[in-house]
Amino acid sequence: MDVTGRNIVLIGMPGVGKSTVGVLLAKALGRYFLDTDVFIQAAQGRSLQDIIDSEGLAAFCEIEEDYATCIDLTNAVVATGGSVVYSENAMQSLAEHGVIIHLDLPVEHIKQRLANLPTRGVVMEKGQTIRSLYDHRQPLYRKYAQITIDCTGKNHEQIVTEIAQTLTT
Repeated sequence: MDVTGRNIVLIGMPGVGKSTVGVLLAKALGRYFLDTDVFIQAAQGRSLQDIIDSEGLAAFCEIEEDYATCIDLTNAVVATGGSVVYSENAMQSLAEHGVIIHLDLPVEHIKQRLANLPTRGVVMEKGQTIRSLYDHRQPLYRKYAQITIDCTGKNHEQIVTEIAQTLTT
């Protein structure tokens, strides 16, 4: 798959490792790196959780869509927020300029990684569980992904290697 000049866009559940894998992948491939969550926080001057708490989930998703659709980079690795898949416009824009890769991990592993859930800035309804969030988002990740990487039992470096190999075959 020729990804010259195209972005590599990482999607997946919170806690799956998009940001860490993204940094390592960008370094390995000699590309820019953009974490959309950090981009939003820096531009807004507040944390994701502060935005969600003060504006609400729907408004946060609109803000996320605005930032995802205005990305003006090429040849970058982009780690998205897990909720970007709620916006068809954002996903179409990201796909237009890049290859969408879903980092997949079983929900049991994700639960173990999300110790800081109340302050992490995750788009979740009150009372929603990680399991129900996972069940709701998985079909969306699969819908938009061109490539899915099973991250089960792999460290970040192994995931980076698998992505790089997949992109060159």
